[in-house]
Amino acid sequence: MPRAMADVRAAALMIALIQRVLRAQVDVEERTVAAIEHGMLALVGVQRGDDLASADRLLERILTYRIFGDADGRMNRDVRDVSGGLLLVPQFTLAADTRKGTRPSFSVAAAPEQARTLFAYLVERARARHAPVGAGEFGSHMRVLLVNDGPVTFWLEASPSS
Repeated sequence: MPRAMADVRAAALMIALIQRVLRAQVDVEERTVAAIEHGMLALVGVQRGDDLASADRLLERILTYRIFGDADGRMNRDVRDVSGGLLLVPQFTLAADTRKGTRPSFSVAAAPEQARTLFAYLVERARARHAPVGAGEFGSHMRVLLVNDGPVTFWLEASPSS
């Protein structure tokens, strides 16, 4: 990995893997805890050093990232423009360091209580700015079902200054 990329990875960057979906839902055991129709699924990873400002910046990027087609089929519309649903799912494994070996290291992942707090804050802020917003259950074994539209998938990172 180039040195510059390794240096960026070492910095705290809150992560979202976003996917444009026709529908998505999160099940815990045998119950559906959240579901959306047309919109965006965001798998969210929290790293050590992330803070409320990182969560605010990530939410801004999620809500304004243009992944939906306009009248010409170009990705010029965001989830709010299309009145799409937003499903936020905590995903600890996004914070894994996979640069070497055959087993992920989670040394850069936030401690569970810090990650739980930041994920809850992200969901609260998302619900204040957009509807509908669904959320997975932090710390639960979840089953995420989705129909990816495209497929369209992007990796977003956000620090307070990005």
